[in-house]
Amino acid sequence: MASVAELRAAVEAALQQVTEGQQAIQAAREKIGEAQQSLAAALDGSASDAVGAAHASLSQAEQQLEDSFTATLAAVEQAHSYTASL
Repeated sequence: MASVAELRAAVEAALQQVTEGQQAIQAAREKIGEAQQSLAAALDGSASDAVGAAHASLSQAEQQLEDSFTATLAAVEQAHSYTASL
């Protein structure tokens, strides 16, 4: 069985990976936000159903990324709780 120090080190390494994932999620959210703005500017005044569907899909993607980010925060909290109990 791994020592407490080894377990803590392994958890910290995993949390570093989570942090990198969070940064990627944030970058993706920013890009999607930029895409929404670009799409809105390019298609200003269009009443096409396809335009509305595109905006809705981008909004859904942004929300799913937010949900993913929130889930990572919960995972980090639980990991810290675990290591504090060691």
